[in-house]
Amino acid sequence: MPTLVPRAQFGSALAWNSSVWQSSSVAGPAVGGMLYVLGPAVVFGTGAATFALAACLIAAVSHRPAPVTERPRISWAGLSAGLSYIRSQPVVLGAISLDLFAVLFGGATALLPVFAAQVLHVGPVGLGVLRSMPAAGAVATAITLAWLPLRRRAGPRLLAAVAVFGAATIVFGLSSNLFVSMAALFMIGAADMISVFVRQSLVQGETPDAMRGRVAAVNTVFIGASNELGEFESGTLAALIGAVPAVVAGGVATVLVAACWGRLFPALRARDRLMAEN
Repeated sequence: MPTLVPRAQFGSALAWNSSVWQSSSVAGPAVGGMLYVLGPAVVFGTGAATFALAACLIAAVSHRPAPVTERPRISWAGLSAGLSYIRSQPVVLGAISLDLFAVLFGGATALLPVFAAQVLHVGPVGLGVLRSMPAAGAVATAITLAWLPLRRRAGPRLLAAVAVFGAATIVFGLSSNLFVSMAALFMIGAADMISVFVRQSLVQGETPDAMRGRVAAVNTVFIGASNELGEFESGTLAALIGAVPAVVAGGVATVLVAACWGRLFPALRARDRLMAEN
């Protein structure tokens, strides 16, 4: 994206990209379900048509030519270059690792079926509403960021967003009221969207073109690992101490992670601008 969008408009572009992705993730299953009434062939045909349309739109995108650099030979040193670069950049390392540990400890959504059945005593419809709340919060926040992108105090806002994510997780864990739980999940999605927005902006903006692919690969692995391990951690802890204590403990741990990262990564805490100056 940094090679497609001017730096002054990068924040808005990233927010619109996130809002479209979140909206699609919410609307896609619903549209698929309605199309399935007409038959499986209609579903797969529509999917193929939308992929073809996406390919045409991507082919029409023009980008700024990047400087031609010599392509390095494939080696173990080259494969580990992404990790080495991340370790050498405190802002990038702090942003990526903060997200990893926040998602690892704050995975409340994995236990939504348990809370719906045993804590809130709502049926499948209530569970569906609960599942939609984080996405709704993320979409609302992404649209807001697209119109009013964050430009200053990037580091403090990233840390604050993770702390709010943890605090909302605690509220959800302690709640026995459906509407309070819905509001808490909405805030979880909103805070996570701010965290994703700032983190992706910092990581992409701080990474040179020659390293962007390798750093993005490492970042993707970290995100995937934290999501899967977070659900495993939540399920295991819930089996040991119960769902409510597990979610509350995860929220407390997330708040502590945000506080600790502010001290461990002073460069991240002190970061002002979202995009570094050229």
